Amino acid sequence: MQYDYLVIAGYFALMIAISLLFKKMASASTSDYFRGGGKMLWWMVGATAFMTQFSAWTFTGAAGKAFNDGFAVLAVFIGNMVAYVFAHFYFARRFRQMRVDTPTEGIKRRFGNGNEQFFTWVIIPLSVINAGVWLNGLGVFASAVFNANIITTIYVTGAAVLVISLLSGAWGVVASDFIQTLVVAVVSVACAVVALYFVGGPGEIIREFPGGFVSGPDMNYPLLLVCTFIFFIVKQLQSINNMQESYRFLNAKDSRNASKAALMALIMMMVGAVIWFIPPWASAILYPDAAQAYPELGAKARDAVYLVFARETMPLGTVGLLMAGLFAATMSSMDSALNRNSGIFVRSFYANIVRHGQAKDKELLRVGQLACLVNGILVILMAQFFNSLKSLSLFDLMMQVATLLQSPVLVPLFLGILIRKTPKWAPWATVVFGMFVSLLVVKVFTPQFIAGWFGIESLTGRETSEMRTMITIAAHLFLTAGFFCLTTLFYRESNDTHKAETEKFFNDVATECVVTDKDQDQFDRMQRAKLGTLVTYMAGGLTLMILIPNPLWGRLMFLACAAVIFIVGFALKKSARIEELQGKAIPVR
Repeated sequence: MQYDYLVIAGYFALMIAISLLFKKMASASTSDYFRGGGKMLWWMVGATAFMTQFSAWTFTGAAGKAFNDGFAVLAVFIGNMVAYVFAHFYFARRFRQMRVDTPTEGIKRRFGNGNEQFFTWVIIPLSVINAGVWLNGLGVFASAVFNANIITTIYVTGAAVLVISLLSGAWGVVASDFIQTLVVAVVSVACAVVALYFVGGPGEIIREFPGGFVSGPDMNYPLLLVCTFIFFIVKQLQSINNMQESYRFLNAKDSRNASKAALMALIMMMVGAVIWFIPPWASAILYPDAAQAYPELGAKARDAVYLVFARETMPLGTVGLLMAGLFAATMSSMDSALNRNSGIFVRSFYANIVRHGQAKDKELLRVGQLACLVNGILVILMAQFFNSLKSLSLFDLMMQVATLLQSPVLVPLFLGILIRKTPKWAPWATVVFGMFVSLLVVKVFTPQFIAGWFGIESLTGRETSEMRTMITIAAHLFLTAGFFCLTTLFYRESNDTHKAETEKFFNDVATECVVTDKDQDQFDRMQRAKLGTLVTYMAGGLTLMILIPNPLWGRLMFLACAAVIFIVGFALKKSARIEELQGKAIPVR
């Protein structure tokens, strides 16, 4: 266990180094603090776009579902892949071309001041709730690993995320996301390779998975899985490609880098989706009682199966590396949410409503840091509340938050980029109507009620969960989205006081962003050089893990991981050096 503590300590030291290295780059202006001044390269933006879809929930709640249900867990992640295809070809560049620093500034340009304020005070609480779910997932896992108090774990992790977000803003957030992507990749690939070896290959997983690999146990109506899969694709399409989530592409230095970032996220999601779940799939065969290893976690007990696999199968030190990956996944999601929320509060409320446009940039920067601190405290308290809900698994908790609360908000922010002629009340009215739809799903259109339409008398617990998610997605797809589309019938061009601003917004959205800053080359070199140095240090830390008393194959595994990480760091530093030499060779005129 002491080796695991050392690994985690090394990870946190690396995160602090990131904050200190990128602190200066974030302190020049609020634009630099909230979105890196729109100067980031595609591979940094792609890493953060990928990591914001990857939280500790993937290693806990989603892994628990994979252990229990098999292939069905991939419905969410295939939906992510489809969403990133659309982002690459259409949405990513258009979000960058909104030419704003925060998502709500884009909402203001598209829908007007009133909707900007409405969504400001809807997005911030929802982000706090989502981040609370992620932090709770990490608390569940970490408490099981170290036999520590969940609440203590939540507070310690939340404080670490706050430090990164406060010190270095968007630069630190995105840089840490890139490093954390490498951590997650190392952990996932190493565990997947070992799992396949011990279980006897992918064919054994498919043949021996309890209850059948494709449908899993407790599923008497496989058509439910097909419908859930289809609806998840639609849900993730709008969950990723909407104006609230546009912040991940606002950081890109131009339109091309935004599109390439979406392509990178797509490729990583395609490769990662299967690799992540090989260990829990294998654990269902190797350790069928893994879900009972931590009965004190209640309904969340199955969410610790990744830990069981790492402890029983992997070499010493892997649990620490796995925990570093979990911290990485949670911190990347949380720090992105905190940075976005502080930007939304400062730009859309404090600067315009409180200070009426009179505040200087330095004041806004300090207020943004204070807002970040307050949001972080609220996230910690929310995670503490979710910890009290022992009857819900992490997968069900995440799905209910995402479908019941978030879906109504995302509908107008997704369709607003596609549909131009809507009355100014359409966005907020759609959200209000959508909340009513969510209430109907909870109170009226229950799984049992809908099952009665088809003559189904009883449902298993799993079928009830799948149907609840499907009903909620379908209700918002047909009713909430239908409501927004119907508002176009009430649009009157002669009464549209926001018409000129809307036209200018869509003209900008259709016009490519190109780099005009003469210092951009310097920023490109700095990104490569700083991250190259950090990645090289990370490779050195992984190399030290060969000193842990493990079998030869375990030491070789750590050495191979370190070699891959070192190659990435070396390539970044070499690229920065080549660019510097090329820049010096070009005469200045």
